[in-house]
Amino acid sequence: MQVASDVTVLGDFSDVEFEYFDTTTSLFKRDGAFLVRTENSIGEQQEFEVTYTFGVEPLQQYLVEFPDGRKQSLPFTWDARSKEDGGQRWYHLYPDEYVGPGDPLHWTGQYFTWNTACAECHSTNLQSGYDMESDTFNTSFDEISVGCEACHGPGSLHIAQADTKKFDESYGLSVDLDDRGTSAWVMNPATGIAQRSAPNLHKQQAESCGRCHSRRSVLTENYEYGKPLADTHMVSLLEENLYHADGRILDEVYVYGSFVQSKMYASGVTCTDCHNPHSGELHAGPSPNDTCAQCHLPAKFATAEHSNVDVGNCVDCHMPATTYMGVDDRRDHSFRIPGTGESASHYGNAIAAGRSANANDQLLGAIANKDYPAIARATLLSLISPPAGSVEMDAIKSSFADPDPLVRIGALRALASIPVGTRGVSGGHLLRDPVRGVRVEAALAFLDMRDLLPVEDARSFAKAAQEYRDSMLFSASLPDAAINLAGFENRLGNAATAAKLFEHAIRIGEDVAAVQNAYGLYKVRTGEPEAALSHLQRATEIDPDTPWFAYVYGVALNSSGSPDAAIRVLGDARDKFPENFDIAWALVTMYRDAGNRATAESLLVELQKQFPGNDQLAALAKSLRQ
Repeated sequence: MQVASDVTVLGDFSDVEFEYFDTTTSLFKRDGAFLVRTENSIGEQQEFEVTYTFGVEPLQQYLVEFPDGRKQSLPFTWDARSKEDGGQRWYHLYPDEYVGPGDPLHWTGQYFTWNTACAECHSTNLQSGYDMESDTFNTSFDEISVGCEACHGPGSLHIAQADTKKFDESYGLSVDLDDRGTSAWVMNPATGIAQRSAPNLHKQQAESCGRCHSRRSVLTENYEYGKPLADTHMVSLLEENLYHADGRILDEVYVYGSFVQSKMYASGVTCTDCHNPHSGELHAGPSPNDTCAQCHLPAKFATAEHSNVDVGNCVDCHMPATTYMGVDDRRDHSFRIPGTGESASHYGNAIAAGRSANANDQLLGAIANKDYPAIARATLLSLISPPAGSVEMDAIKSSFADPDPLVRIGALRALASIPVGTRGVSGGHLLRDPVRGVRVEAALAFLDMRDLLPVEDARSFAKAAQEYRDSMLFSASLPDAAINLAGFENRLGNAATAAKLFEHAIRIGEDVAAVQNAYGLYKVRTGEPEAALSHLQRATEIDPDTPWFAYVYGVALNSSGSPDAAIRVLGDARDKFPENFDIAWALVTMYRDAGNRATAESLLVELQKQFPGNDQLAALAKSLRQ
């Protein structure tokens, strides 16, 4: 990040125009300032001044400042690559669809707000300065870009020791990033693969780099150097919208989640074995093959026999790239053998099954495999769904003791999906876990059974709940965080606080489907059916491709005394989402209750073929017979 100037701005601002669907953006200079005339948040042309540049290669973005303290990133991006590579041009980040005012992805919306979407990882010691009452920012940083202290921590003691030339073992720095220590990589001539001369017991680099090189949310504004990543950030698991079922990258996930799946990570490889963290270059030079050759004998691996194709770059097979932001190729860091995910023994098969239906038996078999990486086992646990018997509960309970915090988090998510009356009170000790992310997840898992906890766990719950509250308040400028905290306070019985947070969430997130849905459900509980239906319907309009919103809206219509309308909504949803069990099940019950027995029975037969052996359907068939 740099202040916009003739030196830092790479884009062409020489009175050029950029056409985007039916809109025109002008980019020009006046009195030394870089200016953009483009569509504002209400669809009118407005002039904005570019105050900062963001990035250098392969693209550069531009920030403009708003009176409320937000810095917004323009969607018109400069391709900084050479002309020979297709660069030196303006392009839009969403070239194939018109993203206009009111769309959450419009450049004036939350996803393009530097203060929350970018700043923590691109500046040093960021303080967001968000004020929920006024919905404004007063954001500050110690360095505009990434400085030494961003990774190494506060440097005043280091400087003092340098002045006296008397260093302690850590050189006055608050975090030790030397994962290698005195060990070295020693080539095994039999396998052609190097091995560490001593086990890597210190994996601080991935935990520190993962602060920014991961898809995650923030748990605390005050980053704590040297702690596990899960102590300050909640890392995304291998979720459906982020990763392919076998763990390959899908959306922008920024390396950590794929790297910790790799056998190289398990063998002790760390970030600086390949990368120079200060220059951003590969240690062995620009050719990736030279970097691979540090640990993999070229005589064995850089051969046509190894790849069965003409020898090229190792990374093209083992680190396939996905292009993000139009021109930015990012490589998958799971370093897998091509086709690995197709193996019957790969955890991706169980993840795929768990994503599509209740697959507890398959999930449990995979969870028991300790050779699977922790992030995969955590994901498998999170996919366990009710009904859950003693076998599922035993797997969850045993995972509470796993040494990796991600697995403990996954186990807590599994626990939270199981009805309170059938899960017991095991796991309450995780409310006192040494890792903040586990404690926060435990607060959610035990929220609805806090009154059943033993005394010590009940005391711990209050502290963990406050940590969850603090993490959400830090991100309260984001509608999702605000609505999550509102629901949390509501379930705690803090009605006044919940009401205030719900109003805040809908004020800043009126165009977010999940917020409209949650607010509508809140209105159901407060006895305001007309308002509830309005918001639940709005959720289906904003996001017509999520079956849950249609299901909730249809059920609410039926409960409010409009069964015909409910059947129309869910009938359309059934046509659109034929694999969704909840929608079809609700339709059968509504046809039954409306006296349309023949249609109910016909649909039930379809469902029994789709979901054989389902207990809910058996009970429904019995009710129809009666």
